[in-house]
Amino acid sequence: MGALSSLALAACGDRAGGKVDPRAYQAFFLWPGVKAPPWLKQAREVYVLAGEVRHRPNSPFVPLRAVPHVPGPALWLVVRVERLDWSEAMYREVLRMLALWQASGNRVTGLQIDFDAATRGLERYAQFLADLRRRLPGRWKLSITGLMDWSAGGDPQALAKVAGSIDEIVVQTYQGRRTIPGYEGYLASLRRLGMPYKVGLVERGDWREPAGLTSDPEFRGYVVFLLGR
Repeated sequence: MGALSSLALAACGDRAGGKVDPRAYQAFFLWPGVKAPPWLKQAREVYVLAGEVRHRPNSPFVPLRAVPHVPGPALWLVVRVERLDWSEAMYREVLRMLALWQASGNRVTGLQIDFDAATRGLERYAQFLADLRRRLPGRWKLSITGLMDWSAGGDPQALAKVAGSIDEIVVQTYQGRRTIPGYEGYLASLRRLGMPYKVGLVERGDWREPAGLTSDPEFRGYVVFLLGR
């Protein structure tokens, strides 16, 4: 890619620079295989990887978790996507997953699509998101992950179409377990996105908050990708 109120702001912690300490934040990505720390119950939002659509043709939607009851945090259910040509059955299964998690007593905020759309492929991605948005019941929001270079090199018209279908984007400043060098330059252009955004950080990654970031009216806070041990 590879969790809070609408602000998703940190409760404490030094933003001047250093390593990302997840306990200073209130929104998190939780992937399978990472043990949830005890303090995660006090989080405001958790983005849970719950299923995936794999690349090979005719592959079905694959749930990645049993449906739990998670008291406390509001939940975004994340679907990792490797292809956009969804069948009707895929849409039904994804919507069914959301309904099952909500019926189990969870506070489901909405659906997040985790898809590595190339900057030059945003037009097609925008069409997919518009179709998904039409199918998604209004009680659930739609979020996506995004790459930092969208803001620097993305076509403004394509970005506007993406913005018209989603409620937020979480811009990833990391790849794997490491912060991407030079993130400051990319983040300086985030205002070009024209949509509400959060900044995704990686646990124990390098981070220095750029000047002016939190004063951007479209900024909605941070989401930390948990690595565990």
